[in-house]
Amino acid sequence: MWRRTTTEIDTWYKRLFYRILRTIALVVRGFTSKNLNDIAKALTYSLIFAVVPILAMIVAIAKGFGVADVIETQLNASFLGETGMVPTIMAMVQRYLETAQGGLFIGIGILILLWAVYSFFQSVETAFNRIWNVKKSRSVLRQATAYLAIVVLIPVLIICSAGITILVTSTVGEMEGVETLQFVIVWLLFTVMYIAVPNTKVKFVSALIPGILMGTLFQLLQMLSVYLIAFLSRTSIVYGAFATIPILMTWLQYTSLLILIGAQMSYAIQNNEEFEYEKDVNTMSRRYKDFIMVYLLYEIIQRFEADEAPLTAHELAVRDNLPIRVVNQLLSRMVETGILREVYTEDKEEEKTFQPALDTHKITAGMVFERIEAQGSEEFLQAPSAEMQAFWEKYQRLSELTQKPVKDIPVSEIMKQ
Repeated sequence: MWRRTTTEIDTWYKRLFYRILRTIALVVRGFTSKNLNDIAKALTYSLIFAVVPILAMIVAIAKGFGVADVIETQLNASFLGETGMVPTIMAMVQRYLETAQGGLFIGIGILILLWAVYSFFQSVETAFNRIWNVKKSRSVLRQATAYLAIVVLIPVLIICSAGITILVTSTVGEMEGVETLQFVIVWLLFTVMYIAVPNTKVKFVSALIPGILMGTLFQLLQMLSVYLIAFLSRTSIVYGAFATIPILMTWLQYTSLLILIGAQMSYAIQNNEEFEYEKDVNTMSRRYKDFIMVYLLYEIIQRFEADEAPLTAHELAVRDNLPIRVVNQLLSRMVETGILREVYTEDKEEEKTFQPALDTHKITAGMVFERIEAQGSEEFLQAPSAEMQAFWEKYQRLSELTQKPVKDIPVSEIMKQ
């Protein structure tokens, strides 16, 4: 399944079939290797602690628009309304707002509220970044700005959703239209979430497919939970009046899990080609990797000298049926060592292309290997042995001392040179 590049597959339906199989494999692999179930459980408890502060901010913003009642109406129309917990939650929100307004120190209540909301969204972003293998989060300022924008947009979306629902109901007069609209709104919310939350660029299609699929499953899960609550309330079995509590906890956990699986699917769709020839890439010989690097450099230099448009990493991979993962690794290494430079052209504003960073007549294979070998940290040991230090100093000067390549000198003779 992985030992064929996308360009090697001749028909579109075979390519689609391969992509679907690979995506499923990557989602399953990510689910187990990244412990998505454990992350979902952690997010569930984070959400339980953050739900009141988040709703408090949403209600406070809605009050500013003069539409706080719309928020409660929409909550009653959702799954939470079926649990009968909305009045309790809204009472807690009201007490939270009163506490925030009357803190012991001026503004301390507001700061606690903002910190609770910030901590939850940061947990979500960290989970998404882990799925996308993003090592660096946004700066604190960018995080605060993004999270505040989300909290401000939520009441606006709720108000717009309520208005559109009323319009559809009065115009169409059928609940089917309202239910379809609710699905579309959820699809949109999930898609936007998969694009906005990870600290990396996510393509629209990569977010749309899991947005529709997970949004649909979310709606079905909500319907199932409503049915269970109604059933248990009628029969009063097991938990009786407390039946809503375990169902609510389960709903929150599986909602978190669906969101994370959707994020993993988004990553798998966008990075499908990164895993072609994965086992072979991991065991590739140094010689063959050096050969591919020099060949890529040759192609880039040839196009540059012919005054042809530079190519992206993906275009270079497609030309020779190379795994995109290898191409990305080697190009990045040559950029880091100053052999190539990244260029953004007018026709490819959002994609990096590559051009030589030096005089092409001075770029030799030996210079490339020398720069690659010297890349990274050296002499970081705090207390190397005297013999090792002497060996290192002699090793660095071998070519100068012997006037011949280091590889031709017997290792046992290095210190004698």
